[in-house]
Amino acid sequence: MSELSTGTVTIEAPISEVEAALFELAKYPEWSSAIKSVEVLATDDQGRLTTGKFVIDAGMMKDKVTLDYDWSAAPAKLSFSFNDADLLTGMEGSYSIKKIDDDTTQVTYELGVEISMPIPAMMRKKAEQATIDQALQQLKSHLES
Repeated sequence: MSELSTGTVTIEAPISEVEAALFELAKYPEWSSAIKSVEVLATDDQGRLTTGKFVIDAGMMKDKVTLDYDWSAAPAKLSFSFNDADLLTGMEGSYSIKKIDDDTTQVTYELGVEISMPIPAMMRKKAEQATIDQALQQLKSHLES
């Protein structure tokens, strides 16, 4: 996987609310316009999604992607990795969550994708960045409303 694209946003919400929104993966379609649906395929002994099928429509990136989630660094970081997809050949990323103060939280989203068709690296990076920026802004809007 090439280097990951990254974005950071500051959200005026307690860290517990940010964690609740980010860790409830099956509810992403409620606040993320790019994620149309989530099918839970596997969970861990705490009921957290470990494998899920996501229907994604993020502009240039439209696909049904199965992702595996790694909770080992939670709650500070939630990572995901590629399992399967129709078009994508790779995807990885993470959400890192940091408390600024009691009512402010910083979220950093890293994302990298690999696509089966030849696309210039600059276009792929631009699409990754647009996806990151949109997801962070929608998360912020969802939590600050």
